[in-house]
Amino acid sequence: MNGRFNGPEDVLVFDEASPEASSITMTVAAANVDTAVEKRDHHLRSPDFFEVESRPEVARKARLSPRPSPADRFLAFPTAGCYSYTYRKRGHLTQLGKPIRNHSRGADMLDFTLTEAQRKLQDKARDFALREILPMAWYYDEQEDTPKAILRKAFEAGIMNADVPEAYGGQGCGLLESVILTEELAAACAGMATSIFDNSLGMEPLILSDNEDLKKRYLPEIVKNFKLICFATSEPTMGSDVAGMRCRAEEHGDAYVLNGTKYWITNAGLADYMSVFATVDPDTSHKGICAFLVEREWEGVRTGRHIPKLGQRGSNTAAIHLENVRVPKENVIAPPGEGFVLAMKTFARTRPSIGAFAVGAARSAMEFAVDYAKRRRAFGSKISDFQGIQFKIAEMFQKIETSRLLVWKAAWEADNGLDPTITASISKFYATEAAQEVVEDALQIFGGYGYTRMFPLEKLLRDIRLFKIYEGTSEIQRSIVAGHVLTHYSPVMPPLEDLALHREQPPAGTDEEDGGAWRCRMCGYVHYGDEPPEQCPYCFFPKSAFKEVA
Repeated sequence: MNGRFNGPEDVLVFDEASPEASSITMTVAAANVDTAVEKRDHHLRSPDFFEVESRPEVARKARLSPRPSPADRFLAFPTAGCYSYTYRKRGHLTQLGKPIRNHSRGADMLDFTLTEAQRKLQDKARDFALREILPMAWYYDEQEDTPKAILRKAFEAGIMNADVPEAYGGQGCGLLESVILTEELAAACAGMATSIFDNSLGMEPLILSDNEDLKKRYLPEIVKNFKLICFATSEPTMGSDVAGMRCRAEEHGDAYVLNGTKYWITNAGLADYMSVFATVDPDTSHKGICAFLVEREWEGVRTGRHIPKLGQRGSNTAAIHLENVRVPKENVIAPPGEGFVLAMKTFARTRPSIGAFAVGAARSAMEFAVDYAKRRRAFGSKISDFQGIQFKIAEMFQKIETSRLLVWKAAWEADNGLDPTITASISKFYATEAAQEVVEDALQIFGGYGYTRMFPLEKLLRDIRLFKIYEGTSEIQRSIVAGHVLTHYSPVMPPLEDLALHREQPPAGTDEEDGGAWRCRMCGYVHYGDEPPEQCPYCFFPKSAFKEVA
């Protein structure tokens, strides 16, 4: 990227460098944005330009050349007192943060301040959660029923489906905005929040797919009308082992015929549409997996009863039974061989939201515990004055803050075109396990009252337990992270066999050094001299076990 900085009053607009350019050229154009835009108006008539949602003081249009790469985004870093933007593959620019310092003087690496739009979205979700969800949370938990009316209100308020790209009529919110929404809803009721969020999960395979015609048919319908869509990978005999699915898809002319049962499907009993994953051959493992957009009203589609659960009872969970369901090929989300990768990409983008669920529920548990501790008296004092209680509260707050930062980092990576898989897994298993610890400590502060159904802790404890299971168990997340560390992580430290722990003499290259240094690759003993010893004096391994080190 190229840029020109003419002074502290100048602002930044974007222009193309050349037809062969692989990045955005940045030009400092004027003393204020309005002047900058006016100066570039003769360029802005080009069809290559597109509108940018932004605050008044930010340039309203930008030009990109050439077309974005499959990496999804270009990142433009400002040089003056301007704003940074990201071009999204889904068709819009988003403001990433407040004005930052001139890079030539050293800019802040990160900005954790929410934008004005993000704060408004957070306030909107918080108000909705307190007004619509919280008063009904325990009633629907007791009834083991999902309040479709509240889901409709979330749709009408623009809280559901906020992440549908603008190209299909949506708001085009990024994953960071989604996790902000999710935390607020889950703070009121994790079960209802799960059912509201499920549309994002159900749509994600479609949004990520290459089937543009299918997107144009279904996404605007979901945005304009109150339509629910669920995500179906799990089966009665498999959950985390996605490659082990048995639901069959057989090609028949211009269609596929589906047979099998999907299980543990959130909103299955309510959904109008279903993103169904199946396989053309179970023996081929992940290589045979494909995905389809199925409509509930199609012949052969049945849903089971709501599965009675320990927690999150206000969220519908049921099975989907498919019996000779004919799916036209135009409804293929992923052809055979591409379904497994699509499912993994979906999880990489939705697992941070599970972490956000945990953050919201844990935050509520902490707030209730703090309120109780300030009011409850024992031994002549408020229990909040006791160091043991204060330490619990401090650790609860620390875990919540740490979890939120991990969730935001994973969301930020996804929004900026990076692969969020590892951070998504870390945020998911850390936040969900931390949430259980937080709620356990909160209940302990309540004592016997926390164990009763007259206080909110027992429901929170039941609700958060599911987070460690769905969308990949904590064990699966650990396997993903361990696999990354063991195979792809690049260490900074040298291998142990090259590491000489110099204790008897200084390392080679110093004035005091005399002769070479040889490290026993078995026990680590370092021998000094022109040759290694015939035998290690500690472990008795032969001369061949030694390696010359610096």
